[in-house]
Amino acid sequence: MRFLLLIVFLFGAVVTSFAQMTDAQVIQLLKQAQKDGKTQQEMMLMLKDRGVTQEQMLRLKAQYEKMMAEKEGGAGKMTDTKSGGNRLRTINKEMLSSMDSLFVMMDSIPAFVADRSKEVFGKDLFNNKKLTFEPILNIPTPENYKLAAGDEVIIDVWGDSEQTVRSVISPDGSIIVENLGPIYLSGLSVKEANGKIKNEFSKIYSAITAAQPTTFVNLTLGQIRSIQVNVMGEVLVPGSYTLPSLASVFHALYSAGGVNDIGTLREINIFRKGNKIATLDVYKYILEGGNIGDIVLQDGDNVVVGPYKDLVQIKGRVKRPMKYEMTAEESLQKLLDYAGGFTGDAYKKNVRLIRKSGSEYRIHTVKKEDFPSFLLDDGDVVEVDSIVSRFENKVSVQGAVYRPGDYSLDEDIQTVAQLVKVAEGLKGDAFTGRVLLYRENPDLTKQVQSLNLQEILSGREEDMLLQKNDLLYIPSTLGLQENYIVTVRGEVKKPGIYPYIQNMSLEDLVLQAGGLLESASMVKVDVARRVKNPKAKKEALFEAKIFSYTLKDGLIIDGPKDFVLEPFDEIEVRRSPGYSEQQNVMVKGEVMYEGQYAKSVKNERLSSIINRAGGLTTKAYIKGARLERKLNEDERRRLESKLKLMSQGVGKDSIDVKTLELGDTYYVGIELDKAMANPGSDYDVVLREGDRIIVPLYDGTVKVDGAVMRPNTTTYNPKKKLKEYIASAGGFAFRAKKRGTYIVYMNGMVAKRKGNSAKQIEPGCEIIVPIRPIRKGMSLAEIMSLASSTTSMAAMITTIMNNSK
Repeated sequence: MRFLLLIVFLFGAVVTSFAQMTDAQVIQLLKQAQKDGKTQQEMMLMLKDRGVTQEQMLRLKAQYEKMMAEKEGGAGKMTDTKSGGNRLRTINKEMLSSMDSLFVMMDSIPAFVADRSKEVFGKDLFNNKKLTFEPILNIPTPENYKLAAGDEVIIDVWGDSEQTVRSVISPDGSIIVENLGPIYLSGLSVKEANGKIKNEFSKIYSAITAAQPTTFVNLTLGQIRSIQVNVMGEVLVPGSYTLPSLASVFHALYSAGGVNDIGTLREINIFRKGNKIATLDVYKYILEGGNIGDIVLQDGDNVVVGPYKDLVQIKGRVKRPMKYEMTAEESLQKLLDYAGGFTGDAYKKNVRLIRKSGSEYRIHTVKKEDFPSFLLDDGDVVEVDSIVSRFENKVSVQGAVYRPGDYSLDEDIQTVAQLVKVAEGLKGDAFTGRVLLYRENPDLTKQVQSLNLQEILSGREEDMLLQKNDLLYIPSTLGLQENYIVTVRGEVKKPGIYPYIQNMSLEDLVLQAGGLLESASMVKVDVARRVKNPKAKKEALFEAKIFSYTLKDGLIIDGPKDFVLEPFDEIEVRRSPGYSEQQNVMVKGEVMYEGQYAKSVKNERLSSIINRAGGLTTKAYIKGARLERKLNEDERRRLESKLKLMSQGVGKDSIDVKTLELGDTYYVGIELDKAMANPGSDYDVVLREGDRIIVPLYDGTVKVDGAVMRPNTTTYNPKKKLKEYIASAGGFAFRAKKRGTYIVYMNGMVAKRKGNSAKQIEPGCEIIVPIRPIRKGMSLAEIMSLASSTTSMAAMITTIMNNSK
């Protein structure tokens, strides 16, 4: 909240319009931002977006500095020449401390940092919080300091006598010393005051002026007085400022926020009692470190900042591309000096100058020798280009050499052979029978020339002279061929693609692939090889050459012993037909020994597993036993395909099959009683990996669900008919599809309703009544389309009948 109050105060303290926003609108905007929980940085950026400029914020910052000066000890009252004293506010310490972090933050936000190339050099000198130009007070008192009313003096006496006198010079210019009375010091320098004090104190301490003095006296400055200085003209916040009496012109300018957009930094005048006593050039301070003109101010001094005269911009390849304020006698060379000189890549032979010439612009190309004499005008823009990105003596070599790159065309490198030598020679894979030399024509187009580098290096062919910008490309034999690979698949630890290596054998690749898995067949490993005939004139009869081998411990034990792989061979390590991993089935419920059982044979059946589990318990409900099976990939694909076809049949109401939760399991309808009575029959289902057999207890209930008034579960009664069970659930609901009623039994089997017989109902079953779908009526557009089609068809039939008569 205190940040909001701070911003409200700042914007209320200056009567100005913030880029089409009134003060009230700005305050309302900040209140809303505070309510929305925006950070300080977000608020500052928001103000920037709404048109608050950097100059406006700096002006507010300057006002803050004036208020801080008021709060500090020794500060007098401050008045503003534009706003008047009635605009001052009483600010609590908490708000002032918040304001300090605000301005520090403002300096770090990129939105308030201007483009350096558009800034005026030196303008930010007085906006830097770390450079206040405040006078240093903890130093020995300058002997030329002029004492005046308000200064505190300290007189120390030591030696035979000791005394310390602290006194503030009164408005009439004197201090009162016991036994001496008034001593007038106002207008005297510290050195002159020391002499006068020595004379006065010798009246009571005669030893001070003795030939061999044994008593001594000295005057020093205590708390200094405050002075009032007027800063006027083109500054951000002109006004009267209360400053320490040792304050300089720079301190006064800092207090006023620095010069504004049109203020000068080159000719700041200081007036005292109506007379100009000094002129300050800020550039000399910045660039030379001198403080000429930065005099110590006195009470009533006026610092006047006028408008600039000549403002010139320099852009391009200089170290400080900015705007600079120039005096009438300063030349282009001086501007370059101000800009820090050229950068390393600058074109220094001439610069381009754009100057306003009446109603148009005029370009001047200023040569280097004219820099010291060419004078500048207000509004001039100087552009310094970079050197052209080209080389006068570059040659290059790329490809199969040890040090490819750019080299100088000189007395040591003039031919192709010399260039190869300086590049540390050819690599082993260099293809020297045909290298390419790219050369630049005078019109900057390219041409290429092929050379036999082998013949040149052997001296059998004349060496080729190089020209600037030549590029020698030496191809690699490896680069001219495909990326040779071999592929291994099947029962190895790391199947995949491997780089081909010359003389690689089958066992080498198997070892590189991590060796064989336990499931690998040792008697059948196939190698498929590409059919290659680059000179063929007709289609090949075979797609690939096939080699089959038997392995033992990773070695070929039959076939040719010198068999090696070729690029792009594909190796398939087959799975042994005699290898089988355990396949487990889970048995749960009313059996003697529940748990997981590994299949003993591939086609082990339901009855076998039940017998291995010790058979059924006396409480088992054999007709309710069910088999739960996992979906395999083939079943899942078929199910998704069916659902997709069904979905397409419902038009615009179709659904995305991928969004459906198909589940991982489904029920297989079994009849365990018949399977146990007829082992090996069709009732006795062959089991699969992951199957779950559940044998439940007897369940003497029947569940009624679906389109009934109140779905529920009721007790089983063998004499009770279907209608009675439906009635126990409140009867059929509206839109019930009565003839579609079906029964789901505990063993997973489903039966459609057949009349009203009680024989279909079994303990633990579920009666489900489906709901009849809502049929949508035809829209007006569909009716009109159907009518139009019918009319067209009728007209067509009439025409055919008439033509057939």
